[in-house]
Amino acid sequence: MTVDPRIAAVTGRIIERSRPTREVYLDRVRRAAEKGPNRSRLSCSNLAHGFAACGPTDKANLSDDVVPNLGIITSYNDMLSAHQPFETFPELIRKAAREAGGVAQVAGSVPAMCDGVTQGQPGMELSLFSRDVIALATAVGLSHDMFDAAVYLGVCDKIVPGLVIAALTFGHLPAVFIPAGPMTTGLPNDEKARVRQLYAEGKADRAMLLEAESKSYHGPGTCTFYGTANSNQMLMEIMGLHLPGASFINPNTPLRDALTVEATRRALAITALGNEFTPVGEMIDERSFVNGVVGLHATGGSTNHTIHLVAMARAAGIQLTWEDISDLSDAVPLLARVYPNGLADVNHFHAAGGMGFLISQLLKIGLVHEDVRTVWGKGLSSYAIDPRLGENGGVARVPSPETSADPKVLARADAPFQPNGGLKMLKGNLGKAVIKISAVKPDRHVIEAPARIFHDQSEMQTAFSAGELTGDFIAVVRFQGPKANGMPELHKLTPPLGVLQDRGQRVALVTDGRMSGASGKVPAAIHVTPEAKDGGPIARIREGDMIRLDAEAGTLEVLVDAAEFAARTPVMIDLAQYESGMGREIFDKFRAVAGTADMGASVLY
Repeated sequence: MTVDPRIAAVTGRIIERSRPTREVYLDRVRRAAEKGPNRSRLSCSNLAHGFAACGPTDKANLSDDVVPNLGIITSYNDMLSAHQPFETFPELIRKAAREAGGVAQVAGSVPAMCDGVTQGQPGMELSLFSRDVIALATAVGLSHDMFDAAVYLGVCDKIVPGLVIAALTFGHLPAVFIPAGPMTTGLPNDEKARVRQLYAEGKADRAMLLEAESKSYHGPGTCTFYGTANSNQMLMEIMGLHLPGASFINPNTPLRDALTVEATRRALAITALGNEFTPVGEMIDERSFVNGVVGLHATGGSTNHTIHLVAMARAAGIQLTWEDISDLSDAVPLLARVYPNGLADVNHFHAAGGMGFLISQLLKIGLVHEDVRTVWGKGLSSYAIDPRLGENGGVARVPSPETSADPKVLARADAPFQPNGGLKMLKGNLGKAVIKISAVKPDRHVIEAPARIFHDQSEMQTAFSAGELTGDFIAVVRFQGPKANGMPELHKLTPPLGVLQDRGQRVALVTDGRMSGASGKVPAAIHVTPEAKDGGPIARIREGDMIRLDAEAGTLEVLVDAAEFAARTPVMIDLAQYESGMGREIFDKFRAVAGTADMGASVLY
């Protein structure tokens, strides 16, 4: 299949840019793979510790070192809906492994926090850093060097990127990602958003709001809107780290269990003890990441991945940039309308044809690389399928249909919802930023208005409640970057800005913080870098300065004389309120060394 020249050009420059770091990485992976797992070289005491809790059969198998041992990394906890289904997965995996002639052990657990619980709370300031903590915790689990492959049980926002970073760090091991799936459909997302706006306006009380939220988030599985968690699942499938069709099957169903069993067998089959050795560090390459970015654009996915994909790629020695992501956006049409850029949820997306239909359409017009390696052992065309439960209780796959079951949710490539992905980079005298416009009406793509400056999202909420936000304006919410306070998501800004926009005001947001996968109808230039804490230009904006946000031209400018703007001293504020409470004290070293947003905002790379 011929790849579109624009996709090929971006891929080629990523390969060339990455050559020095990628070669070093691959050399390290290959040397580790040659050594193999350490079980055969461990002392008897070491090995006895490693299988002390196993049953007799597993002990015998691990003693002889002739069967593959699968390490399970799990993000299970029973408070969070997306992770609660993982409670039963380890036993299912162990049983499947034994039946396939292998062994499986839980190698370690990683923290899994929910941005939905911590939105607007101090705990949210640990959210982005939890990604790197997850990578570190995974490394601890795998450091016992007892394993021939690993399976990763993760779903939500920072969990999957953290697990991918760790998997690529242990790139000599095969890696299969096993999802839990989305919760069943509850209250429609547009109705939930309507009640939120009513509450912001004082037209709904807390009881009404809680009832709406409880009907939306009502059972096990991921939230059903297309935020970072479900963008993660899309990425794992289109990058070949899931089995074909695995992403959006609901938890606690026979098909979900069948996919988990099949993933276990596949992970054992691709170890060095078999004939299809597939170390993840070799499997995932520049083309895999380009496919992931293309999928993100085609589905209107989460802005968080402009940070996460960069960090994930760097773990594999691949130098992916915002420019690459933005240029790919220009080449990729939007093929999915899932809330917040549509009314449907991910269950509707899956029913309309889901990942199989999406991948088939992208392959038809050459927007993805088919000739990539995958955990399935075949190219990307093997993912253009529809998963079913087979007669024997296993997984059956049929070719993806030629037409969408719901063209309002999932479009053909020759009739897209819009000609580009809508996730773009902005550049100008305020630095670099990211904007997602797939849910923003075209008449709001360019906003020129005076700045209203806030140093915390609660300040803007207070001004809104007091009726002070009149006329057109661009809200500048600064000191929200990784070094200032861990770069929290600022979703408390969404309802009041949405209300003001609905009233006819021309409003926008400029911030060095995040808005994530739920970024919606209000134009928002986010992830501004350099951040205010680093003395970036955003710290030199003054109240009333005219700002022009132009998503069509890809620019973000403060309309102030260049000499005058350069001469201004950056504003600095006391950040003590972000430095203690809810565990923030022990993350001070993370804040001090965090990288810039365009480099992945990581403390690891």
